[in-house]
Amino acid sequence: MSAGPSLRDIHLPAEPHWWPPAPGWWLLAAVLLVLLAVALRYGLRARRRRRHARQLDALVQAELARHDDHADGAALAAALSQLLRRAARASEPRAAALDGDAWLHWLDGNDPAQPFSHGPGRILAGAPYQRTLPRAAVDAALPLVRARLRSLAGVAHG
Repeated sequence: MSAGPSLRDIHLPAEPHWWPPAPGWWLLAAVLLVLLAVALRYGLRARRRRRHARQLDALVQAELARHDDHADGAALAAALSQLLRRAARASEPRAAALDGDAWLHWLDGNDPAQPFSHGPGRILAGAPYQRTLPRAAVDAALPLVRARLRSLAGVAHG
């Protein structure tokens, strides 16, 4: 009997290197980068909205402080109305040109209660043209003004 060829051990291939990664890792990295970019964009946009809302609230506070000693609310109501118009002009330029009921309906927005056209916010339509106005009426409209300014801050820099 003749001796056949001798068998050799199995040679394993070399371990794969960590670089370059497999295509799945590239895809995962691309998806993560896109998600990070989107999150950053929305985060910056939200930060800008919050800053704008704080600035508008500071303007309301300044008007309240400036008219704090007056029992008459006509000047305060006129200042608040002007502040709403400035904020409206930033979000929708056509809205600032509205007056009367059209302006109040625009301020109502999608609110079914219509607090500006059929509620305490109605005083803002005629406030710039009145000599006297009860301060209590302006104080009743103040939460509406603040809420609408916050909503306009979100729209203005959206």
